[in-house]
Amino acid sequence: MKIKTLTVSEVNNYLKRIIDNDFILNNLSVKGEISNLKYHSSGHIYFSLKDEGGKINCVMFRSKAIMLKLTLEEGMGVVIGGRASIYPQNGSIQLYCDTIEQEGRGELYIKFERLKEKLSKEGYFDEELKKEVPKFPSRVGIVTSPTGAAIRDIINVSRRRNRLVDLVLYPAKVQGIGAYKEVIDGIKYFNRTKSVDVIIIGRGGGSIEELWNFNEEELAKAIFKSKIPIISAVGHEVDFTISDFVSDVRAATPSQGAEIAVPLQSDIEDAIEYMNNRMGSIIANKLQLEKNKVDSLSRILKLNSPMTRIVNNYMIVEKLKERLNSNIVNKINLEKEKLSGLNNLLMAQNPCNLLNKGYAIIEDESGVINTVKRMSEEKEINVFLADGLVKGKFSPDK
Repeated sequence: MKIKTLTVSEVNNYLKRIIDNDFILNNLSVKGEISNLKYHSSGHIYFSLKDEGGKINCVMFRSKAIMLKLTLEEGMGVVIGGRASIYPQNGSIQLYCDTIEQEGRGELYIKFERLKEKLSKEGYFDEELKKEVPKFPSRVGIVTSPTGAAIRDIINVSRRRNRLVDLVLYPAKVQGIGAYKEVIDGIKYFNRTKSVDVIIIGRGGGSIEELWNFNEEELAKAIFKSKIPIISAVGHEVDFTISDFVSDVRAATPSQGAEIAVPLQSDIEDAIEYMNNRMGSIIANKLQLEKNKVDSLSRILKLNSPMTRIVNNYMIVEKLKERLNSNIVNKINLEKEKLSGLNNLLMAQNPCNLLNKGYAIIEDESGVINTVKRMSEEKEINVFLADGLVKGKFSPDK
């Protein structure tokens, strides 16, 4: 007989019919503790019902929710009346609630809330006191069970992200009475040896009882006092412990704790390349800035150097020399013109010029004879003509 091949939808619908026709699953009364509570804007109520051994999703539709006489809260112990069915779209089984009655809050949850409120008032959860996880740690300390799934997840994720980061395990029990004391010893060990840059504490998921060691006040105080940043990676995403609130960073799972603590090697390489380029750019800019300063100072020095002043004064002297020479030449030329004019005037008035016209100049021993009276007696005379001097003796007529 050949079995027909079914689609996923057909399988889910088939399972839904089987579950819906089961008498027990259609008349359930289930007790447990509420978690992941959400009042939807549509009026529906979504939550999970869990105990120490398991968890199932629940929904109470608006038509039933409006008749609910109590307000649901996280950690509330309840007894649910309803039926189980499968949601065909994703194949998940959930409880469809008709009635919800309060059984009472779980004792551990009440203890958890009281400690959380106390530590919060004492400042253990203050964000400003939390230490920053280093971006590029060289060694990561891990406090967890050496045989649990958590350490395997942390190692696998860390090695996949970066094999250059060293992992140091401090083996500690994470379940059972007094297990938290070994976790405290691990934190103190790493703080004493200062051998790691960041610490991961945690374990895999479990019930509130199994996770209770991470709700101990003594452990919370050890985390708070640690000088080394601590990542709390306890349970699954829906699980919260006191360690999550007091630690510097809360990781939803141990794997996420490794992702937070161990950077991707490619990110480190990119960061190194960026810093190298940035440093090169800063150095180049600094050198250019200093070069500009040197050039500016050099120009100022040249402008104020004695040699520049001497050269400038040489230029001034040369200009003054040129002006002096020009003034002297102009003065000489002017005086030459004046002298020439006077010479021309003198030549015009020179009596010697009359000699060329046939005149003569007669002198005796007293000088030029210019009257007849001085020729009344015999005397030696000189007669100046145009072409020379004639000496003679003058005798007046008797």
